[in-house]
Amino acid sequence: MSRIFNFSAGPSTLPLETLQEAAEKLVDYENSGMSLIEMSHRGKQYDAIHSETISLVKEILDVPEDYHVLLLQGGATLQFGMIPLAFLQQGMTADYLNTGSWAKKALNDAQAVGNVNIAWDGADEKYTRTPARDELKLSPDAAYVHICSNETIGGIQFPDFPDTGNVPLICDMSSEIMSRKLPWDKIDMVYAGAQKNLAPSGMALVIIKDSLLQKANKSLPAYLRYDIHADNNSLYNTPPTFVIWMTCLTLRWIKSIGGIDGVAKRRDEKAAMLYGAIENSNGYYMNPVDRASRSPMNVVWRLLNENLEKKFIEEAGKAGLSGLKGHRSVGGCRASIYNAMPVEGVKTLTGFMKTFRENNE
Repeated sequence: MSRIFNFSAGPSTLPLETLQEAAEKLVDYENSGMSLIEMSHRGKQYDAIHSETISLVKEILDVPEDYHVLLLQGGATLQFGMIPLAFLQQGMTADYLNTGSWAKKALNDAQAVGNVNIAWDGADEKYTRTPARDELKLSPDAAYVHICSNETIGGIQFPDFPDTGNVPLICDMSSEIMSRKLPWDKIDMVYAGAQKNLAPSGMALVIIKDSLLQKANKSLPAYLRYDIHADNNSLYNTPPTFVIWMTCLTLRWIKSIGGIDGVAKRRDEKAAMLYGAIENSNGYYMNPVDRASRSPMNVVWRLLNENLEKKFIEEAGKAGLSGLKGHRSVGGCRASIYNAMPVEGVKTLTGFMKTFRENNE
């Protein structure tokens, strides 16, 4: 078997150990004579995986007792609508920070539901940084404040989470979940699509404080009600069992490499290596992001012209480096170096960048 290095933004690379274990047990799970993904979600064997997944989320992220862990279908995009439907009730306003493509999608869905205050907008600066706390024009009586903590397309990240006082803070962490410790004293809800740092696509991990959950609108169709999912331990309906199983395997892997501390060490090594290659290229590779807002998960860069970028991406693909084309909305190049990307993958990429520059200057 010859595996390439997959730098795609999502669906993205998963730990090799996770894929191998799933492959080994896919057809006959624990000598049951059938696959786990064929089993009833009410059965003992699936229930053990379901419970372990929730337990590992709490353990790895040090989730306080007064938070609920939910495993929901629809990915993060469904959450863009579920959140305002649940918490942006008539006569209320929600604050949104527009830091890029994904923050804007969440903002647009909220505007379809109710009143939204754009507390900060990075559009004029082409979404190249996150705001400082004193730049935010927050509403003192907002229903909640929403941020996207790491913008996959723009390659920016909040280095620190804003302190919103008594107003609940809700964070889309799809592209950096399980990559850093979280200040739960500042955060009331976290959600993340699975397909970047956890598992295949098809699920959203939601972690929500009980005091916020109690405020959720109950006059909604059942699947859109957070309280129903919490009361039923995310088993109100048939859950995405395969994605949850894969999430469980990935969380076991994270624990095996030292939990968040182990992930953070790898994260910083990879990011320093790749940003170093860009900075030391004498302007051949250019990163447009403000240094203080650089994402360690999604690294973006440009070359001198689009023809050179096209050649770079084509030759990288031939060298076993996949998924380096920037998002169609911004162009350029992008390497998503999520938790499962090995250090060796980034070493190979930076080596290719050096050789490409030498051959094409």
